[in-house]
Amino acid sequence: MAFDFKKEYKEFYMSKSVPEIVTVPKANYIAARGMGDPNQEGGAYQSAVSILYAVAYTLKMSYKTDYRIEGFFEYVVPPLEGFWWQKGVDGIDYGDKSTFHWISVIRLPEFVTKKDFDWAVEEAARKKKLDCSLAEFLTIEEGLCVQIMHIGPFDHEPSTVALMDQYITENGYANDMNENRLHHEIYLSDARKAAPEKWKTIIRHPIRTQ
Repeated sequence: MAFDFKKEYKEFYMSKSVPEIVTVPKANYIAARGMGDPNQEGGAYQSAVSILYAVAYTLKMSYKTDYRIEGFFEYVVPPLEGFWWQKGVDGIDYGDKSTFHWISVIRLPEFVTKKDFDWAVEEAARKKKLDCSLAEFLTIEEGLCVQIMHIGPFDHEPSTVALMDQYITENGYANDMNENRLHHEIYLSDARKAAPEKWKTIIRHPIRTQ
């Protein structure tokens, strides 16, 4: 059976509908950066996501090619994730999506090296006839965070974030978002297929002890 990150690392992908504290270890990701409204049809965000999946599935299916990745085992491609911020805004202003800055990511298995990643970027570009030059190999160590499962449209996230803020204050923590530690979302639903009121998104914020 293929390795499934969501099942093997439930504490990071199967969050509850109440806030909880987690310590997130270092991990490698396929990443693409940009700016703009994620809902813009054919916009920068949607193009970046296409690149991420092209590279992700090239790595996943590499065992069917002549390229060999040391330590490879079959796995399920992890869910899409995103780090978001707006310059000069404390938190997130959902009313002005055109000013969003984002880093979209898909987690990589530990056996994928930078060399393997570079091969996959080149191979995806060749096979898909797609410019994958935006893709980067990114290592992130999130550390101490609070997270919660948000169910519903993205625009309704502020009420869920308020629960997180109340929880960390009551438990002796403080928000620690800055240019290096960002608002983080993990998308567990296919927005193209599920109704918005049923979308499942893990929201994760960096925190520190007071």
